[in-house]
Amino acid sequence: MKHKIKTMLELQDAMNSKVNADWRNAAYEWYRAIWMESSEMLEHYGWKWWKKQDADVMQVKLEVVDIVHFGLSIRLMQGSALDVIAEDIASDFENPNATDDIKTSIELLARETLVNQGAHFSIIAGIMNHLAMSFEELHEIYVGKNVLNLFRQDNGYKEGHYIKMWHGREDNEYLADILKKLDSDSISFKSDIYNALEQAYPEPAAA
Repeated sequence: MKHKIKTMLELQDAMNSKVNADWRNAAYEWYRAIWMESSEMLEHYGWKWWKKQDADVMQVKLEVVDIVHFGLSIRLMQGSALDVIAEDIASDFENPNATDDIKTSIELLARETLVNQGAHFSIIAGIMNHLAMSFEELHEIYVGKNVLNLFRQDNGYKEGHYIKMWHGREDNEYLADILKKLDSDSISFKSDIYNALEQAYPEPAAA
């Protein structure tokens, strides 16, 4: 686990640097992204008692992975060696913290994040337990989402002309379908994801 977490930290640093080479000094509010993504996670799971809602578990898992991106960034900002950060995060994953209900566990994550603006991987692990989501699955989806984020940047996300809705569906949904079809143990896993995204991406409308 520690080795995979270290790889995730390296991928996160590379992604952040692609957006802004000086990201460590940019004072981004990573904690705000976490509690906002927590809200989106709850929306995908469903919480409205006045209407029928079915949990979209894959989308909930993708929101977990989004939160991990921001949590890794917070830990990278601490300035410790990658081995030390990875060991601390691995320890958090091995000691999950959650309530008896996934909805209140998500709220626990949002609340604790707002209290100290930190990265609470133990609560993330607790939410994963509610979803029967293993660390191996988290790692696989993380790599997929990291590639999607790179794809977004390569196609104008920062400039504002990236197309996020593909034929009536979000790119996240296409990513979920792609991950089901690919072999995560393949040495070409990352490039396979990128190529599949490229094939699915809609042609921008003519100006």
